[in-house]
Amino acid sequence: MRKRNNKAAAATAALAGAVALAMSGSPATAQERETGGVEMCYGVAKKGENDCGNAAGTHTCAGQSLVDYDGGEWKLVPAGTCLRKGGKTQPFQGVGSPED
Repeated sequence: MRKRNNKAAAATAALAGAVALAMSGSPATAQERETGGVEMCYGVAKKGENDCGNAAGTHTCAGQSLVDYDGGEWKLVPAGTCLRKGGKTQPFQGVGSPED
């Protein structure tokens, strides 16, 4: 009996899963294809829950926002949902009033 190569088996299984997932999904809209299905939404991140650096440039890492819903902090949200969430697609002064 031959030994099975676990790495090759895992890679094959992962590839098969990825192909199956890709084939089962619905067709992406043009906006989703261009943006990867997400957009930056300012004014919806709670304190410490932003996704990356802010518009002011005072920090460059996720999780460093100091104020809930700061208009200069952003989170990635599904494309086309930012305004419905109470945010804006561009940075703004003040704080947002998102719908939680």
